[in-house]
Amino acid sequence: MSHGTTTLAFMFQGGVLAAADTRSSCSGLVACPASQKILPIHSHLVGTTSGTSADCALWKRILARELRLYQLRHGRRISTGGAAKLLSHMLHPFKGTELCVAATLCGWDGGEGDGGAEIKMTGCGASVDTSLETACLAKTQSSSPTTKECFSRKRSSFSGPSLCYVCSDGTRLQGKLFSVGSGSPYAYSILDQGVQWGLTVDEATSIAREAVYRATHRDAYSGNCVDVYHISSKGWTRRKREDLKEEYYREKERQEKRRRERQDVTPPQ
Repeated sequence: MSHGTTTLAFMFQGGVLAAADTRSSCSGLVACPASQKILPIHSHLVGTTSGTSADCALWKRILARELRLYQLRHGRRISTGGAAKLLSHMLHPFKGTELCVAATLCGWDGGEGDGGAEIKMTGCGASVDTSLETACLAKTQSSSPTTKECFSRKRSSFSGPSLCYVCSDGTRLQGKLFSVGSGSPYAYSILDQGVQWGLTVDEATSIAREAVYRATHRDAYSGNCVDVYHISSKGWTRRKREDLKEEYYREKERQEKRRRERQDVTPPQ
């Protein structure tokens, strides 16, 4: 989808890595060279945003409020999939309007249940229907100890990274790699060949940074700096914002190194 930006996120063995450029454009002008396109929602969840900046910021605050209310009511965080379902339900009534929001929710689920209860919308607010979960718990309490143990083990075993994409037209997808924005085709060229499950944090960061750099090199609506967030079982951490010209210099050094290696291998005539 073309939203005049470059955002990406992918899963690996160390969690989820999200990266985005910092250029906000208005038509053919650069409105802000240092905007923040990755917005923290709670301690274990961040969202990459693409679309209208004001709409993305507003719905990020609305989602953060609803997730905090859910945590206070139920004593646990909702899963990333549950948060994506909630956001999709809230955005669906605005389908066909000028609202433009495309978000990739990057989170770590685990330790507090699945949070996958059915979401029911009432009026302008949102609430979570836990009647099914209550019925299952009641049935489990009246069953044998073996059944109780299996049910408890099933709920506590779900832990790990999660990635969901939500758009203002109601689209909701779950996957392992997403890139959104006008620069996403160029970012996919790096991500498809470099992303693997066994990457280390440093390797994943290097791939994400290079993917954003490649996109900004070809896409006029992306550029300036790159933000990188890492989401793990301990929560999200943000790396220091880096100017993409540093990646440009690193690329020049790699090209020069490859040129010298070819000259060393080529036999003299």
